[in-house]
Amino acid sequence: MPPGAASPVSAPAPPCPVSARRPAGATAVALAAAAAAWAGGCTTPAAERDAVTAAALDFARHAESAAQAESAAAACRLLAPATREALARDPGPSCEAGLTDAALPAPGRVRTTDVYGHQGRVVLEHDTYFATWFPDGWRIRAAGCVPRPERPYDCRVTGD
Repeated sequence: MPPGAASPVSAPAPPCPVSARRPAGATAVALAAAAAAWAGGCTTPAAERDAVTAAALDFARHAESAAQAESAAAACRLLAPATREALARDPGPSCEAGLTDAALPAPGRVRTTDVYGHQGRVVLEHDTYFATWFPDGWRIRAAGCVPRPERPYDCRVTGD
């Protein structure tokens, strides 16, 4: 892989379906479902968190150096398609220019990673990223996000 090229970070298999609740006495059913999921090739929760974290850190590494054309292009390749397209439209004229204009904060260390099915959130010291699972791996769909009490995050970089 050429220097500066983004390596898409992908889990070896899609995330397992998430079940919020299990009826009482359903242990045998839950164990059978877990065995089927394992045999079917979906990843474990720890592997999912690791894959989302790796995608976020890869994006952060390239986004921090976005002033360099190669790094900006590599960071854009790690974005979800709708996010990449939104940056190319506004402010435009390209994803790379939009990413540079977004002036994302230096992310700092990972504080926590949450995965909910095909969606993930990586909370960093100075930023928060949201990721989505695609067939070729985890992609960043929003960055430069700050929490707002009882309202959605406000993000500098996001797709439609």
